[in-house]
Amino acid sequence: MKNSIVNQAEQIASDFLLEKVTCSHHIVGKGFVNQVCLVETASHKVIVRMNNPDTYPTFLKEKWCIERATSAGIPGPQTLSVGVNAEHAYMIQTVVEGDNGLDTTVPPSVIWRKLGEYTQRMQSIPVAGFGREMHDPVQNKFYSPPHAGSDGSWQGYVQYNINSLTEQDPLIELGVMTMKESQFVRQWFEQLKLQKFRFGLCHGDLSLKNTIVSSTGEITLLDWGNAEVNVVPYGDITQLMQCQLRGEGPDKEELRAFLEGYGTSTQERECELNQARYVLLLKAFDTLRWAIDRSPDQIELYTDLAKQAFNQVRRGQ
Repeated sequence: MKNSIVNQAEQIASDFLLEKVTCSHHIVGKGFVNQVCLVETASHKVIVRMNNPDTYPTFLKEKWCIERATSAGIPGPQTLSVGVNAEHAYMIQTVVEGDNGLDTTVPPSVIWRKLGEYTQRMQSIPVAGFGREMHDPVQNKFYSPPHAGSDGSWQGYVQYNINSLTEQDPLIELGVMTMKESQFVRQWFEQLKLQKFRFGLCHGDLSLKNTIVSSTGEITLLDWGNAEVNVVPYGDITQLMQCQLRGEGPDKEELRAFLEGYGTSTQERECELNQARYVLLLKAFDTLRWAIDRSPDQIELYTDLAKQAFNQVRRGQ
């Protein structure tokens, strides 16, 4: 008996293709944020991705990113339709034939090296702004919603995290750092604020599960839902380092392959990783503050990540 997710995916695909569905199934077990189904008709095979109606803007952003990435030489699926109904926002895409990066016999380091190349190509895509939300697809502009203490810019983001380093800082009570250590963090963040960074498009979720390897060895990159404009190359490097702190993501050799693919020389590598540790610390502290305000059930997880990010910087001092 088919579940309701599959039935809804069939209806969405059938309404778009104007054809009767011949078979379908729910794709599970890869840790996808969206509900993902494969749907076939007599003449088409498509992927239907679904989520809550309020994720419609994210699907529109994904479509934009995939199209720009394809033009920059990063293989991806073709987006056939993006829409929203009473129950779901959805995206219909072509099927990319091959093995998921988690299942392929191709060595992970080969995939990570290619993802490094793709990350370099992403930065040729013209973008403006800062943040995860698409503000204006015509102007290639992204933004981060303003909140109390930040105007949504990179400078505002850093300044908010500097201003939060007070004697009453909940991060001290949570054991992330002491009051004395907070003064070191303030100095580090002040240095970040003074630096001149480049901004570019970051994928935001580089992982083996978000790749498909074809029979010819071509590697396709999937799922741009977490894409953002951030400081480069640190946006995607810090995401990989955060995965490592969680016991996921690339190991040391695979991260080296990624940086080689990106074009980082052996001499530059340690410098880039060291800089990335400071950017990761900023991100970890900011995310923990978000959890304290908006998602209390995640405080423990993000406290642990903030502690690890802080200790990583201290060890590098």
